[in-house]
Amino acid sequence: MADAELDRLRQRKLLQMQKRFQTRKNEGKAISREQSSVLLNQVFIGRAWEVFEAAKLQYRAEMKRIEEVLVQLISEGKVREKINGEELYSFFHQLGLMVKLKTRIQFMEHGKLKSVEEKMKDKK
Repeated sequence: MADAELDRLRQRKLLQMQKRFQTRKNEGKAISREQSSVLLNQVFIGRAWEVFEAAKLQYRAEMKRIEEVLVQLISEGKVREKINGEELYSFFHQLGLMVKLKTRIQFMEHGKLKSVEEKMKDKK
């Protein structure tokens, strides 16, 4: 009976030590905002930053965790391919984050970009 109780105490103490070691290990891996941006910039192309920033504004808590995981995966070398805006938007959609982007339609006419509003005014 005493041996079983002693083993249980040892196991509990071992688990506590492992948890403390893990938290210390994780604290040492904290990445600054600048390092995070540099790592994300390595894989983001096209309009990915626009989609990412829009998502950060709309889903602050969720995006904080997503950013941490993305940065960790990039730093570990698990994400190497480039991510464009459409792929990132689709990824957020699959996660259940319906990111709303500013959309504008423009026409090229006589070497100038015109909005739909300007185009309608010209027709009158």
